[in-house]
Amino acid sequence: MGPHPAVAAIRLAVRRVLHDVLTEHTLRTGQGFHLDRPGNPRLAEAGGAGRTAFPERPVVPPRPLVLVACSGGADSMALASALAFEARKLDVRAGGITVDHNLQTGSGLRAAEVVTRLTAMDLDPVEAVAVHVGREGGPEAAARDARYAALDAAAERHGAATILLGHTRDDQAETVLLGLARGSGIRSLSGMAAASGPAGRYRRPFLQLDRQTVRKACLVQSLPVWDDPHNADPAYTRSRLRHEGLPALEKALGKGVVEALARTAQLSRDDADALDGWAAEAARAVRDDDGELDCAKLWALPPAVRRRVLRRAVIEAGAPAGSLFARHVEEVDRLITGWRGQRALNLPGRVEARRQGGRLVIRQS
Repeated sequence: MGPHPAVAAIRLAVRRVLHDVLTEHTLRTGQGFHLDRPGNPRLAEAGGAGRTAFPERPVVPPRPLVLVACSGGADSMALASALAFEARKLDVRAGGITVDHNLQTGSGLRAAEVVTRLTAMDLDPVEAVAVHVGREGGPEAAARDARYAALDAAAERHGAATILLGHTRDDQAETVLLGLARGSGIRSLSGMAAASGPAGRYRRPFLQLDRQTVRKACLVQSLPVWDDPHNADPAYTRSRLRHEGLPALEKALGKGVVEALARTAQLSRDDADALDGWAAEAARAVRDDDGELDCAKLWALPPAVRRRVLRRAVIEAGAPAGSLFARHVEEVDRLITGWRGQRALNLPGRVEARRQGGRLVIRQS
């Protein structure tokens, strides 16, 4: 008798990602060689007296290390269990990281408990990392920034090829709705990518699985889980959306809203990727010999492509991407499409944009 369907589903999702990681690792490391015993192959080839050319054998590249980011909640505990199971059958090392945000009383003890549970799954290395959460961008954004900074540092410290994240299809639907509420364009509607970060470091195996399946997998495996009280705190936007917004949408529109939003994310991502590629090519074509942006050439571009070119130019000039909103880009766009002699624009990151002599000049002041 095979595993419960929920357990089989989470294992299959992780297995697919691990196969991708192994394939990429093989392509990246290639096939090295070394001598069976010390010697200089060049001297041997030269026919040096008393020297014999020894047969070469391939060097086996080190196995890639895959870490799971685990808070102790149902999603990440299910992910850890699936990684531990699948890694035993594949040429992969598996470890775990838990981040202590220091936002709740006893958070250090809970982090230690997660370390104990991951270690019991035979994951290695396993560690807890404490972080300081600032205030920039609000509590949710600040916690996320601190968490990813800690995970990036852990990946570098341990030489990890990949970090697995436990985001589910429900999380994806929430992300799409949050992007829609901000009105910040198709890229926001594309939600979370299955692979993101430097060199695709972060992988999300569960984006096609619903939260109920993942929680069921924990239940049938008797995995202890911790429910973060912040996830039910109405002070947080995502919490209100999860417990009030999405249920209201499903009541009004019927079941299938989560699946439809997740499908919208994928379709939007495909479109956004295509437009970004077009904009990257256009960004080179609209510059003059001095590297300045030609307003006439910008005006001739489709609006979606032009705004991407402008956003890229402002960020390259020094504006923080997280602080540059659609309204900022629209103001810069009006220097092209609605020119009436406007003054220079002050943008995030002390970046200034102004139109001068038919050119759009974007500089950091």
